Amino acid sequence: MTPSKRSPVLVDGVVLNGPQTDVKAGEKFVEEACRLIMEEVVLKATDINEKVCEWQPPEQLRQLLDLEMRDTGEPHDQLLRLCRDVIRFSVKTNHPRFFNQLYAGLDYYSLVARFLTEALNPSTYTYEVSPVFLLAEEEVLKKMMECVGWKEGDGIFNPGGSVSNMYAMNLARYKYCPDIKEKGLSGLPRLILFTSTECHYSMKKAASFLGIGTENVRFVETDGRGKMIPEELEKQIQQAKQEGTAPFLVCATSGTTVLGAFDPLDEIADICERHGLWLHVDASWGGSALVSRKHRRLLRGIHRADSVAWNPHKMLMAGIQCCALLVRDNSDLLKKCYSAKASYLFQQDKFYDVSYDTGDKSIQCSRRPDAFKFWMTWKALGTLGLEERVNRALALSRYLVEEIKKREGFKLLMEPEYANICFWYIPPSLREMEEGPEFWEKLSLVAPAIKERMMKKGSLMLSYQPHRGKVNFFRQVVISPQVSREDMDFLLDEIDNLGRDM
Repeated sequence: MTPSKRSPVLVDGVVLNGPQTDVKAGEKFVEEACRLIMEEVVLKATDINEKVCEWQPPEQLRQLLDLEMRDTGEPHDQLLRLCRDVIRFSVKTNHPRFFNQLYAGLDYYSLVARFLTEALNPSTYTYEVSPVFLLAEEEVLKKMMECVGWKEGDGIFNPGGSVSNMYAMNLARYKYCPDIKEKGLSGLPRLILFTSTECHYSMKKAASFLGIGTENVRFVETDGRGKMIPEELEKQIQQAKQEGTAPFLVCATSGTTVLGAFDPLDEIADICERHGLWLHVDASWGGSALVSRKHRRLLRGIHRADSVAWNPHKMLMAGIQCCALLVRDNSDLLKKCYSAKASYLFQQDKFYDVSYDTGDKSIQCSRRPDAFKFWMTWKALGTLGLEERVNRALALSRYLVEEIKKREGFKLLMEPEYANICFWYIPPSLREMEEGPEFWEKLSLVAPAIKERMMKKGSLMLSYQPHRGKVNFFRQVVISPQVSREDMDFLLDEIDNLGRDM
């Protein structure tokens, strides 16, 4: 039977019959775009003959890209050309010679998980709209807590390690003074928190955002390797108490951003227990060592922490962003601290177990299913496969360190204990110069100049920075399993090629 045609229904001049979009055309566009992504991104991800980047200055790039949004839409062939341009001029973070950040490489399993979640477009606040992804998050959090050494606890995935650190800071404050949730800051004493001079900058941002104040962040001195000195922490706590302030939190770091240092957690935990302070460990970078039986010793004592931030999108390549806050408390402290009991979302008379509606322990409403990416990778590789990934990255780091020692013109800042290899390249013109003020002033110009050359050539990407009185040096980080020994050799050869005329 032929369906009868209905008369058009108009509301405010808008025809409401049938869908507005051309479904077939949309499906074809998705199909062609996915083919383009496969050909230009996935299949070329490990090709060392491809450029890491095709550098263009901002104004020139603006002219090369059609960024203007117009009143009328554009045809699909034009949109596909734009997609191709986006790929061409974007940095290839999947490239084996991208060493610029604390993330790199392509994990095929987490990529597929991202395709799934983008297509399904869920939000993980209630079980009714996100049943699979909430159960996956629960399972991942449970396994991560086992890695830390806890038999029970709580946790949630957040949009970045910085947010996890902020969560922990606020949670520690709520534990110290539960009335703050309703009565605010006015009745509080002057709260003080302690962290190392090598901590992530998110600690200062969190203190500012939460109204604690950056002047109330006490930075504890570190040793020559960048580790917090426990004796200095004890002194600072004693001093804060003598000043009549209220210490409430210590933030230790497992894997500092620049040097890759691991604070002595057992000694710090002893001090926290003695003074009744919450211990948070920012293991955003170093937490992945927990899956390695060989290297988990770096985080000895982490099981004594009250909370831990850990980013699987870094060393374990779960795809940005994938960041968990783990909490040892199992009394629903997260929910007590953050819940707002929105009656339109978290009805208590639902037909299923509402304990699975975990969104009320987040400061977000809409929340991405980031744990699913890590779940897929963990399912594909198993714990042993994740362990192998960490062990191989650190073995390659060790290889690079030994090569740096052998080569003229390369100088280590220190022996690394993790995947952060910090070194100077000293060009021939400076190799006979005495290491005085003039030497260091000239050396400070070398890394930025080499970075510019490598970016414009597109051969590799490597970060540099000055740090605590030391002039600009390179920081190389090995993460991706697609990186080979040959890439390590190329890194040093290319730096020498780019800098030998300086």
